[in-house]
Amino acid sequence: MIFYTVAGFLFVLTIVVFFHELGHFLVARWCGVAIRTFSIGFGPEIMGFNDRYGTRWRLSWIPLGGYVKFIDDDNPASAGHKSLEHLSPEEREQSFQGKSLATRAAVVAAGPLANFVLAIVIFTAIFTVFGERITAAKVDIVNPGSAAERAGFLPGDQVISIDGQAIESFGEMQRIVGTSPDQPLHFVVGRNGKTVDITATPERKEITDHFGNTIRLGLLGIQRSASPDDWTLKRHDPLTAFGMAVKESYFVISRSLGYLYDVATGRESADQLGGPIRIAQISGQVASAGFVALLNLAAVISVSIGLLNLFPIPMLDGGHLLFYSIEAIRGRPLSENTQEIGFRIGLAFVLMLMIFATWNDLIHLKFL
Repeated sequence: MIFYTVAGFLFVLTIVVFFHELGHFLVARWCGVAIRTFSIGFGPEIMGFNDRYGTRWRLSWIPLGGYVKFIDDDNPASAGHKSLEHLSPEEREQSFQGKSLATRAAVVAAGPLANFVLAIVIFTAIFTVFGERITAAKVDIVNPGSAAERAGFLPGDQVISIDGQAIESFGEMQRIVGTSPDQPLHFVVGRNGKTVDITATPERKEITDHFGNTIRLGLLGIQRSASPDDWTLKRHDPLTAFGMAVKESYFVISRSLGYLYDVATGRESADQLGGPIRIAQISGQVASAGFVALLNLAAVISVSIGLLNLFPIPMLDGGHLLFYSIEAIRGRPLSENTQEIGFRIGLAFVLMLMIFATWNDLIHLKFL
């Protein structure tokens, strides 16, 4: 299991970080910004090489991120014109700070966008090459005393739509129900050749998956048939798969934002927030289930990293974009002192968030 954990974690994090930094790198180079270093990981270098443009490509010992270092990067915030003072006129033309506001914003935004593109590509490949296992949204068992029984579901019901959204598989229904605890849902079901309207409210419950992880989600108390004959494997053409991949990425984004909103409003606990330890644990569990499952996890993590980096927190890409938006409105950048203060506040926030997430991980693993 340790092998799966380490290998799965390194695979997922490396591919996600690499494409994030590659987004920054490609747009920066396309815009004429000179790049000193492209690093996967932090700390001492394990191995690396120099390309023909003088960029050092390196793999470092601490695999918890990465960075692209420009020729004028003398501080972690990539801000401040003091870093240009020691450069020659030719080097200043290739500096990041010497570029236009639009160029700097494009370079910064390219990282998160690359994560979204990576996720869509992975999801598209999965739906095209490996396909999806689906079963009809048919009710086989209604648990006694469940929300489904109280709402009037019967064995044999075929779910047609939920809140006006057409349902094509049991998994699709399960996803909507699972992400809607304590929220009334309007079902249209087929029963004996007729349509019946049912309003049911999923109950918020804790369940333990087959890996031993405890999660909270909405449950109706409906079961599907476990017979292999009721499953079908469906592969999609690339165009259809692409549309499905976009929807899948959107679902991850909307679900993440919905969870954060529920935490902020007190409807949900923040104990589900996880850090590197949780990612490593889940990566190992998923890796043991197969390569396709690990690819799917990489896509989900990629979307999450892209979204997180767009939050308007100084130090993250979204924080840079926030400063650039202010610069566009004011007609001049914020003072270097103001940006430095913002960076320190952002760093403190990110560190506190990492500590909190790691604390959650340790509690989740029963180390505390």
